[in-house]
Amino acid sequence: MSIKSLIINPGSTSTKIGVFEDETLLFEETLRHSTEEISKYASIVDQKDFRKQIILDLMNEKNFDMKSLNVVVGRGGMLKPIPSGTYAVTDDLLHDLIIGKQGQHASNLGGILAREIADTIDVPSYIVDPVVVDEMMPIARYSGVPELPRTSVFHALNQKAVAKRYAKETGKPYDSLNLIVVHMGGGVSVGAHEKGKVVDIFNALDGDGAFSPERAGAVPSGALIKMCFSGKYTESEIYKKIVGGGGFNAYMGTNDMRDVEALVAKGDKEASLIREAFLLQVAKDIGSMACVLNGKVDQIIITGGIAYNKGVTDRLTERAGFIAPITIYPGEDELLALVQGAMRVMSGEEKVMEY
Repeated sequence: MSIKSLIINPGSTSTKIGVFEDETLLFEETLRHSTEEISKYASIVDQKDFRKQIILDLMNEKNFDMKSLNVVVGRGGMLKPIPSGTYAVTDDLLHDLIIGKQGQHASNLGGILAREIADTIDVPSYIVDPVVVDEMMPIARYSGVPELPRTSVFHALNQKAVAKRYAKETGKPYDSLNLIVVHMGGGVSVGAHEKGKVVDIFNALDGDGAFSPERAGAVPSGALIKMCFSGKYTESEIYKKIVGGGGFNAYMGTNDMRDVEALVAKGDKEASLIREAFLLQVAKDIGSMACVLNGKVDQIIITGGIAYNKGVTDRLTERAGFIAPITIYPGEDELLALVQGAMRVMSGEEKVMEY
């Protein structure tokens, strides 16, 4: 018997939904929200009813029978640190999404909306591998400052999905492999997957590792302290330099790698240097994770939107290909990854996780 699912992936200015029968996409839609629409709401949670209604309106326009659904799956949000897996949206999980346990983010709405819609048709609701998945080994948490432990915030959904895809395609259990997964999108995360767990990760949001199209990555801490106390910037302005306005945005005024490549093709020397600096930093992150795995790396997987750029993946292969063979899975099919997480539970392949 086939399983029909509604998948909800909220972003800051959009809500992407998909309807699947097993792993076959029946239809998908990206519902855009203008600044004017979003600005009416004091908080992200306040947007819930607005976003729910436009989802229901779309389903009505498609003449889709909501009662034919077997499950509703939402993108996970800023919960407490949790192991990887597919989680039932319990009352406790729902509470922490609503209050924003580790911060307010549009992805928090994924589980909230999934639960509300699923409850009306009496089917289960799940989230899968939110960004707060934490499987770091204890020694990876030490930063050098006791008050500032290293934390796990990364592209867990896509990293886990491509790691399991590689394992399936090669006929090997995921928990038998040592993998380095490199996600390159608006942020960059590089993770060491040791026998099925991400034992170390470069924080993709506001922590460490390579700079990216929108984020600064690791910066000289002494200079950052001086900038913070210079009196020239507010706390929010400093944070914007690290998250959102950092990386390519700061250097080039764009968060699109294609713009940078176009300038490189025209002979822009500064653009070429920045591109090479980015690739050097990502390669250094790969090398670091190879050390985490004691040099025993079965495969390096490169994924995310920037992985569509052959020039980028070729250059990374030149720098890091000596460590292990490289597989490239460009893009990030988050809707399919969410479906697959739910299917693994509903088919009995994995047990549902309790928050």
